[in-house]
Amino acid sequence: MIPSDAYDVWLLDLDGTLVDAEPAYRREVFDRVGDRLGREFSTYEREVLWHGLGGSRDAQLRAWGLDPGAFWDAFHAVEDPVVRAEATYLHEDAAFVADLDRPVGLVTHCAEFLAGPVLDHLDIRDWFDVVVCCDENTGYKPDPRPLHLALDDLDARDHAGVYVGDGASDIDAAANAGLDSVHVERHDPGKRGQCVLGDYRITSFDDLRAPAGGD
Repeated sequence: MIPSDAYDVWLLDLDGTLVDAEPAYRREVFDRVGDRLGREFSTYEREVLWHGLGGSRDAQLRAWGLDPGAFWDAFHAVEDPVVRAEATYLHEDAAFVADLDRPVGLVTHCAEFLAGPVLDHLDIRDWFDVVVCCDENTGYKPDPRPLHLALDDLDARDHAGVYVGDGASDIDAAANAGLDSVHVERHDPGKRGQCVLGDYRITSFDDLRAPAGGD
């Protein structure tokens, strides 16, 4: 168990960590992306790319013979922010975040035009003191810069901090930023094809609810 007061500042990932999109929505998005690229995506490929199960999505796209730039252009072109928000649900155990009584930041690869409507639709924007949506200016995880930007906005660069995420890039970003990490495993580890080694590994935020000094 990890006491919630073990750190002065908490940073968290969004998709796959706190929220996720309904399978039917993910399937529709990839069908439309496939139409634009002239290629079908299997169930396995959809899951790997959506959740980043294989690590770097761009590296995985290249391994499958796809140009990452063309893929992401098509991906963002077919997504409607309102439809995406309405198809997104909050993991029940994520309510833990609302109870944190210290600075909390969100650092996500979800594009800003999609993340904003999701936060508003789920009414969780006020959970976070700062929101950083990764882009070409901020850099992308595992680059530590997005995490450093969040810490700077929180005036907490020198404080004991932790980053919580569901992917290898999250854990690597935490290490690169000098933070501890919590890996939330919401998928069958066998699908990843790799072992994600954070400082802590949990399957639910309920594992973080133990009081300091508790059993």
